Amino acid sequence: MTDLSHPIFARLYPRLDAASARAGGDAHRAELLAGTSGRVLEVGAGHGANFAHYPPEVTEVVAVEPEPRLRAEAGRVAARAPVPVTVRPGVAEDLDLDDASFDVAVASLVLCSVRDPVRALAEVRRVLRPGGEFRYYEHVRGRTPGKVRFQRCADVVWPFLAAGCHVSRPTDEWIPGSGFTVRDERRFEFPASGANPASPHIIGVAIRD
Repeated sequence: MTDLSHPIFARLYPRLDAASARAGGDAHRAELLAGTSGRVLEVGAGHGANFAHYPPEVTEVVAVEPEPRLRAEAGRVAARAPVPVTVRPGVAEDLDLDDASFDVAVASLVLCSVRDPVRALAEVRRVLRPGGEFRYYEHVRGRTPGKVRFQRCADVVWPFLAAGCHVSRPTDEWIPGSGFTVRDERRFEFPASGANPASPHIIGVAIRD
């Protein structure tokens, strides 16, 4: 399966992401991608919000996106990107890509919504060369009992409204448990105030063991 259609969400998400970008999301994406180089895989590329932030040391980006409307928009954004970007269909859990064929893999706000995040991480590890970087920007499960209860309650309805997104996933635990060594990681709340079940975020770099 290479297509996962969420037409309503796909129409709304670029507008929601634009608001997030103005509130600080753009700075987070720039932080995520600073210093990347070589051949890059981006899983769940969405509408291409990361493309403008790739530095010139990147020689190629292969961007995989399963949602047709978002993928079409990503293709249009790729044409204006500062580095070569190829957008193709595909799901993170089953990448039609060679083993050890990328220097860097990128996931931003996608492991919350893939159907099998542990399998997706295994696929990312497979296509990275030994010593390659996995760069991630994700919202994750909170650290306080109250926040976790809030997130679990939200997850009763949140995935139906947000194309399968779950707010209570412990992605920060799954990454080091999937054959990666975390080199740097920053945890923060975004937005910093207000009752938002998706506010706990991480940005990090992990190395393929």
